[in-house]
Amino acid sequence: MSSFDRILSMHQPRKLAFGAGCAAEAAADLLAAGHQRVFIVTGSHTRAMAEPLAESLRAGKVAVTIWDGIDQEPGIETFQSAVSAGRDAKAQAVVGLGGGSALDVAKLVAALLISQQKITDVFGIGKLAARGIAMLCLPTTAGTGSEVSPNAILLDERDQLKKGVISPHLMPDASYVDPLLTLSVPPSVTAATGIDALTHCIEAYANRFAHPMIDLYAVEGIRLIRNHIATAVKNGCDVAARTALALGSMYGGICLGPVNTGAVHALAYPLGGEFHIAHGVSNALLLTHVLEFNLPAAPDRYADIAVALGAPRSSDNAQTARAGLEILKSLCAECGIPARLRDLNIPESALPRMAKAAMTVTRLLERNVRTLSENDALEIYRKAF
Repeated sequence: MSSFDRILSMHQPRKLAFGAGCAAEAAADLLAAGHQRVFIVTGSHTRAMAEPLAESLRAGKVAVTIWDGIDQEPGIETFQSAVSAGRDAKAQAVVGLGGGSALDVAKLVAALLISQQKITDVFGIGKLAARGIAMLCLPTTAGTGSEVSPNAILLDERDQLKKGVISPHLMPDASYVDPLLTLSVPPSVTAATGIDALTHCIEAYANRFAHPMIDLYAVEGIRLIRNHIATAVKNGCDVAARTALALGSMYGGICLGPVNTGAVHALAYPLGGEFHIAHGVSNALLLTHVLEFNLPAAPDRYADIAVALGAPRSSDNAQTARAGLEILKSLCAECGIPARLRDLNIPESALPRMAKAAMTVTRLLERNVRTLSENDALEIYRKAF
């Protein structure tokens, strides 16, 4: 499955900083670039984290506007509010500081602030014409990997479905992955975002578009997250665990551009779109059920994943892979993530329309290692119910 036959193109930030304290470099870089008006996209819970950056910039005579409207997974309306505020601020550079939602909105604001394109014009792959202004990212969660991916996701409120914009123009100019920014993340969010990152790595490794160059990031990301997520959930101040989780999340983000994910994410989108279930929780609810469906199509790949998760390798790849599924179930339970759709008050009557909605996410389903029909999707939802 994974081969050198496909040409692989990777886009990464011109500067990628990683490590405790690296967030401080963002102000120096913005000042050195000569930007006079900076627009910071964040949420109310992370606004305090944005203040040191804003203070450093203001000390350098830079006008700073902090927009803190990201309090849940964003939709088109939230994005439009952000871009309107950015235009009012006459921003010359945009900074995303927060979880994946803040980073995604910041990337889209930077791309469309001075563009004639509308957000509805650019949903899909390669539809964004350009990005007109500078953009930096500082993640405060270890989850989406948005700081190193060319992707941004928004909820289309009309269709009740999350939609993606995928373009190399969405790659930040600079990203600063500072584990110290994640220390205050609550246990439930640590768990959900960590499982999201783990799913990125798993789905990139077992993928029709898998590539040896990305396999390295995927396997190491799986190992890092598996070994450290429970510790970070139980003790958020454990800097070593937070650092390992941040690195695993970043590796998962690197996987997204060249390879991307598959049916787990495709089936998770209706849960977020209609029921506003956190994306990482949606992935966790479906992860083992989708992998069990996929296993016959790629037993060797899932055996490798299981070994990275800590399972012993046997002579039977399918048996090894099933041991990996049990590890994933136990890991989600240890992190306190609900196990069933019904636990989140999703009605059984919604399953058929969720299956129908999931089948529209063709950009991900085409990468899944096993072809998935609408009936297959419905059966997976029923098993997860």
